Amino acid sequence: MKTILSGLAAVGLVFSAAVATAAEEGGHSAAEPTHFPILKPQEMDWSFAGPFGTYDKGQLQRGFKVYREVCSACHSMNLVAFRTLEGLGYSEAQVRAIAAEYTVTDGPNADGEMFERPALPSDHFPSPFPNEAAAAASNGGAAPPDFSLIAKARAVERGFPTFVFDVFTQYAESGPDYIHALLTGYEMEPPEGMEIAEGTYYNPYFIAGKSLAMAQPISDGQVTYEDGSPETIDQYSRDVSAFLMWAAEPHLEDRKKTGFRVMIFLLIFAGLVYLTKRKVWTEVAH
Repeated sequence: MKTILSGLAAVGLVFSAAVATAAEEGGHSAAEPTHFPILKPQEMDWSFAGPFGTYDKGQLQRGFKVYREVCSACHSMNLVAFRTLEGLGYSEAQVRAIAAEYTVTDGPNADGEMFERPALPSDHFPSPFPNEAAAAASNGGAAPPDFSLIAKARAVERGFPTFVFDVFTQYAESGPDYIHALLTGYEMEPPEGMEIAEGTYYNPYFIAGKSLAMAQPISDGQVTYEDGSPETIDQYSRDVSAFLMWAAEPHLEDRKKTGFRVMIFLLIFAGLVYLTKRKVWTEVAH
């Protein structure tokens, strides 16, 4: 018996040594995590959460202001048309004025040449760069992602058993949760023993690695709010996350209303089917 236990202990030591060696050869120490993100986003309280959630138009307008003054310098929204901004509470005239502040490429004209003109409500938000190669060259080799669907495309797996409860609570806010966590999660230095690539910035919430090429994009007081809302990184992050959720799913409120009506219809229909069954079979001998 002692011989068997000694043999198992020896095998365990050899296995542990092999794992440690493999980790070091792969560029990771035994204490360093090999999966990302290191920290998972906190579940935030959003007005549009749940089956009866709705967008806060005041928050959406603040988030749009943050996008225009900060994010749009690097990130495009190629799939979002200016005319959809009426969903934020802007009038048709205001949408036209906002669109006219942008320049888009059109053509060809009668001479076969492309030309630039002020954007119209039917146009989509233009990219700040002429192409992806130019975007990458201007940002240290990493092209900034398009923001049209970022709130639906970026999500952290919540794992078992959390995702089971998400089915019943209809949790679908992992994208905004992640964006908020990323914008507020920058840290000056990585933990002791962790190395990051030169020219990158440590953020434990980043979904694709230990660090990212984008520096902290916003700071307290950078964007002025006319409605008196706090001008802090946390508030900016909440507002722009909500706006990006709206950009990815502008018809969310209509979808939820339709779903609620369908559920009511199915309940009534099920009741009528049951009563019909009772009516048909009540006088049939069993």
